[in-house]
Amino acid sequence: MDKSTDYTIVAIDIGGTFTDCFVSYGDRTATAKAPTTKYDLSVGFMDALKDCAKSLELSLEELVKDTDMVRYSTTLAMNTLIERKGVKLGLITTEGFEDLIYMGKGGSWGIGIPVRDMRCLPKMVKPAPLIPRHLIVGAKERTDSEGRIVAPLNEKDILKKIRYLADQGVRGFVVCTVFSHANPVHEQRIRQIIRQEYPESYLGAMPVTLSSDVLPKFRMYTRMVSSVLEAYLHQSMSDELVGMSDELRNKGYSCPLVMVHNSGGMADVFHTSGLDTYNGGPIAGIIGSAYVGKALGDDNIMVTDMGGTSFDLGMVVKGSSRFYQFRPVIDRWEVDLTMMESKSIGAGGGSIAWINTATGNRLEVGPRSAGANPGPACYDQGGTEPTVTDADLVLGYLDPNNFHGGKMKLNRRKAEAAIRERIAKPLNIEVVEAAGLIRQVVDANMADAIFNETVLRGYKPQEFVMFTLGGAGPVHACDYTFKAGINKIIVHPYASVFCAFGSAYMDFSRVYEQSRYIPIISPVDGTYLTDYEQFNSAVAKLIDFAKRDLAGQGLPSESAAYTLEIDMKYCGQLHSKRFVSPVLAVKNEEDVKAVYRAFEDEYTEVYSEFGVYPDGGVEIETFVIRAELTAPKAEIPRYPLQGATPNPDALKGQRDVYWQEWSRYAPTKVYERKLLAPGNVVDGPAVIEAPDTTIVLPPGRTYSVLEDLSGLIE
Repeated sequence: MDKSTDYTIVAIDIGGTFTDCFVSYGDRTATAKAPTTKYDLSVGFMDALKDCAKSLELSLEELVKDTDMVRYSTTLAMNTLIERKGVKLGLITTEGFEDLIYMGKGGSWGIGIPVRDMRCLPKMVKPAPLIPRHLIVGAKERTDSEGRIVAPLNEKDILKKIRYLADQGVRGFVVCTVFSHANPVHEQRIRQIIRQEYPESYLGAMPVTLSSDVLPKFRMYTRMVSSVLEAYLHQSMSDELVGMSDELRNKGYSCPLVMVHNSGGMADVFHTSGLDTYNGGPIAGIIGSAYVGKALGDDNIMVTDMGGTSFDLGMVVKGSSRFYQFRPVIDRWEVDLTMMESKSIGAGGGSIAWINTATGNRLEVGPRSAGANPGPACYDQGGTEPTVTDADLVLGYLDPNNFHGGKMKLNRRKAEAAIRERIAKPLNIEVVEAAGLIRQVVDANMADAIFNETVLRGYKPQEFVMFTLGGAGPVHACDYTFKAGINKIIVHPYASVFCAFGSAYMDFSRVYEQSRYIPIISPVDGTYLTDYEQFNSAVAKLIDFAKRDLAGQGLPSESAAYTLEIDMKYCGQLHSKRFVSPVLAVKNEEDVKAVYRAFEDEYTEVYSEFGVYPDGGVEIETFVIRAELTAPKAEIPRYPLQGATPNPDALKGQRDVYWQEWSRYAPTKVYERKLLAPGNVVDGPAVIEAPDTTIVLPPGRTYSVLEDLSGLIE
């Protein structure tokens, strides 16, 4: 079948429970969901792609051959860390710093731990490093903070220690020496020695990860941790991606496999590290929301994604999704990467409900999840623990015969049995009441997360519109949104696969960083920077590296837009603030003042004007270049508005649904979403069903279909 245009994008997002697929094929689109196959992610990948091809009336081979780009996001890196399935590594650092990752920081015990768990201090421990102490060795060498070599590398000694690590069975090396961000020559020489000793032609050849490549920034602890995490994730990511790539190549795909990055950009797989992909899916959803919000005229958006395993949320403010994490954390380790802000809590459709006897039989939901296999009890795949999906089924929100487009039948009897045995009996209540409590608890958890994310940042929830994403999001959106103080909800037509959809609307973007200490305002006499070459050479070096990297991906580097972001702080303060520089190069004092004013404006907005103190001096910590290339995007279609009354065919019938507002089951109208036309209005209570999600509309709410087929709930 011919396309009306020539460009085809396949976007895949692999989550903990489902694999989502979005295909833009000319002026047509297709979506699909398939269970995530953790034993081999390519199986679920191809299952979802087959369903999309079928929707487009194509064979899988025809679709793959016509595809110009495959964009891919995954939680594989996250799962590898959670399950501790990475390779055995050896760490080489400067002699005297072998215990650095064991010492950690003073607050390492609390990193990555929910606040409520921190209250039990006796149980709090620092995370166990991924490399045991006996596999960490010290190199006799030293470089100072300016990059000058103080003590040359003792090559005979380091060769002996490399052989020791190899004899211990390590399958990869991490090299992180003091101040290597300023001069990486010793790290590079250690890599050469390793490769000379174990060349690629040998079966014993092992990957070598240099901290100066992974994160050329001055904080050694976070640089070391980031490098260890990168090496730890490398092999599992490589194995999975090779399988994915092989499947595509066998079907005739000949273009790059592009990975979504947690910095908000993307690059081909050969220019992507495991750390880059850690939170790619939710980030794609945030960027896609900013794009759709602009088309709808919404500048302030709270983006929430409730899937099978987690509840992710992020923000778009004044049309911008560029919120970076203040102290990025991966699993239980603080890193120093550029990562867009995205919060996550254990609140998904598969989140397990349980009784916390330590708090007086308090009902808790999550963070553990039943995943895709065995899944909730109602999946009838061997699961016995009650989940949010089981509660939704018992309450009547889900149709047991029409779940996942009818591809999966749900067993209500087993859902009731799981809730009865694990929740209702211990609490001495009825099954329906227990199911209602499960829903109330998970909705309250999500509402609290949303409220904190807005209010603690100084924003009013009423000024935001809620974009509810994920397969389970529209089922719970009304409850958690209005509890959080937001009064308007948008349900996109591709809400359940929106992270995949969002990646189809992303531009090519890469971030390049380099620590460089430069005082902008002197703390002694208040004079502005006069050595402009310091500033300009640091920026030029990063831009030159960016151009070579883009060219290596076959991209037109001369067409890229380069933006300078700077980490800057007032002298004497511990933490820096990132802002966008108004200039790429400084040529005079006015340019330097413009850079400072941009920093002061950003600082004032976050910390208030009372913290501004230029008289104490101002200094640059890190230069960041963002290179962006506009990628082809499909147009968001719009359709003419029709009357407010839905077509009679859109009404599928009715079933009994339990409404908290009335504390009882009530006969409720059920609509088919695809038969609702733009302009149609549905009054609650009602249930609106689609193959990939269900929209629950409580009493007193209205659902209006917009021009792009999104649903507006007010």
